[in-house]
Amino acid sequence: MKDHSTKTDHSKMDHSKMDHSKMDHSKMDHSKMDHEGSNIPMGKAGHDHHKMMIEDFKKRFWITLALTIPILYLSPMIQDFFGYKFLLPGNPYILLILSSVVYFYGGWPFIKGFLKELKRRSPGMMTLIFMAISVAYFYSAATVFGLKGVDFFWELATLIAIMLLGHWIEMKSILGASKALQLLVGMMPAEAHKIVGDTIKDIKLEDLLKDDVILIKSGEKVPADGVVVDGESYINESMLTGESKPVRKETNDKVIGGSINGNGSLKVRVVNTGKDSYLNKVIKMVEEAQNTKSKMQNLSDRAAKWLTYIALTIGFGTLAVWLLLGFPFVFALERMVTVMVIACPHALGLAIPLVVAISTAVSAQNGLLIRNRTAFEESRKISALLFDKTGTLTKGDFGVTRMESVQESYPVDEILRLSSALEQSSEHPIAVGIMKKVKEKNITVPSLTNFNAITGKGVEGNVEGKEIKIVSPGYLRDEKISIPQDAYSDAAETVVFVLIDNQLAGYIALSDEIRPESAEAIQVFKRNNIKVLMATGDNEKTAKAVSEKLGLDGYFSEVLPHQKVEIVDKLQADGEFVAMTGDGVNDAPALAKANVGIAVGSGTDVAAETADIILVNSNPKDIANLILFGKATYNKMIQNLIWATAYNIVAIPLAAGVLYAKGFVLGPAIGAVFMSLSTIIVAINAQLLKRKLGSS
Repeated sequence: MKDHSTKTDHSKMDHSKMDHSKMDHSKMDHSKMDHEGSNIPMGKAGHDHHKMMIEDFKKRFWITLALTIPILYLSPMIQDFFGYKFLLPGNPYILLILSSVVYFYGGWPFIKGFLKELKRRSPGMMTLIFMAISVAYFYSAATVFGLKGVDFFWELATLIAIMLLGHWIEMKSILGASKALQLLVGMMPAEAHKIVGDTIKDIKLEDLLKDDVILIKSGEKVPADGVVVDGESYINESMLTGESKPVRKETNDKVIGGSINGNGSLKVRVVNTGKDSYLNKVIKMVEEAQNTKSKMQNLSDRAAKWLTYIALTIGFGTLAVWLLLGFPFVFALERMVTVMVIACPHALGLAIPLVVAISTAVSAQNGLLIRNRTAFEESRKISALLFDKTGTLTKGDFGVTRMESVQESYPVDEILRLSSALEQSSEHPIAVGIMKKVKEKNITVPSLTNFNAITGKGVEGNVEGKEIKIVSPGYLRDEKISIPQDAYSDAAETVVFVLIDNQLAGYIALSDEIRPESAEAIQVFKRNNIKVLMATGDNEKTAKAVSEKLGLDGYFSEVLPHQKVEIVDKLQADGEFVAMTGDGVNDAPALAKANVGIAVGSGTDVAAETADIILVNSNPKDIANLILFGKATYNKMIQNLIWATAYNIVAIPLAAGVLYAKGFVLGPAIGAVFMSLSTIIVAINAQLLKRKLGSS
């Protein structure tokens, strides 16, 4: 049996390791995000900044496009191609003036991006775009003033217009990735109805304090985390927990800020506000996850950097080769410009970050909070899944099924009364089950002194001058106390033993109903070749009954918290890639030891410090969804990496002119179309990930 005294009120746990208190997410500064999309802004300021940048690209694109049309019309090369003549007096100078506006205004984001990369001494996609448009512009300008050659003004204008269009579409995709979390950010109402004596006062949300009592009317958003003190209603928590059905709330039930109240009205005592709220912690966790680079992301970053070096080398090499072969400088220059445009690793730079942003935000919407990106991506490797039983495979809703006394001087109701003193302050499911029985029998709970937890084995304390202990069977064995033969039935019951003054007085048996979703989830695991094992503090008979009913691959009974680490160790030694699920408190060592640690718990109990992934609900189907979604996310990353790099293998040689002898030459404008198309396909492919979690 677990030390159930230590599982009391996780909302009071020390969250210092996560330290969300030092950040006001509504005011986070994301203004430093590079426009090439290397970071995905999630806070309100970042979201607004991103929208401004989209508008800026949109404006620059339309102005550039408007100038490109006359440039194309006045270009001698275009006129020769279409067979018409329209040359104005000073035609080359008109083209130069229009193209100068296009270069310095339309091309400014790329010039600025190049300067940033130069300052960081890290050449990348902006360097390549800058080199391509600058060579085209300054060479063309030189031809106007007497340099022998053909101008590139029309190629320059179309190249910048297409690049701006590609960036505009890409940034809209990135904004779409952040919308899921922006919905969370905007979920809190602006005001709360504070109850002051017999009156109700509307106050701003930031003025709400802990222990204030507020009124939540029907249809309103819950303004803060709290506990219901009066009223009954159903609350929609789907945007926060992924639970589609409204959840019934009555006195003493917890409510989460940002959820939506149903038809009833509730009076709620505030527990957490603002930066300490569950919603803010979710936002912070998602931001942290998106800012934490995984192995895949580091791989794409390295690939993008090397592609930049390769492109610059091939670009200047192409120029040199065509010149050595005796071709005109203008032809060799066009080949170099096209190579640089084609080779821009823009799609590669977007391939992973966009998938990260979408998968993390969509996961949060569905009650999966990712804290460790690498562990999430590696969830596809899981071969063995170790479950904690109570509250995960089972509902965690214990009810007393049997009570027996083994001492005539202590009838069952007296044993229950004395036990209630130790269990009254605990939120462990066993304690809650015992207190439910106490309430049914209208038993008055006696006072308690000298309370103490017996690590992993139970609790003890003094009640009315007697030393009371509520312990597991393991404690009895350690103390050489005989266990009554009739203590265990064939049912899946959990049995705790009550000692009074170190003498066994009786025992209380409780049953915990298996979740209806558990069997379905286990079938999903088995279809994916994942072994499903259970580790529980319950007795052998209970563990065996649950294991057989669910068709598990194995179980471990009467396990103490530290022994779960040994089980994980053994599985890993046998070559298994192990995921451990637990409550994140007693199971912390095992969660840390496992390849993937999954903390389970509802409401504000998402404070597991050692877990890689946190499930807001304790539903095993969520774990199945997690693994399947992890696979889908990894597959999207691979698809995007392949697409972002494979097109270069084909396009760069064509841009360099390898098929020139066969009459095929890829121009800079067509090269820009290919590059932009690649980026758009990568962005769309990442967006398709949104459909995967729901379908899994």
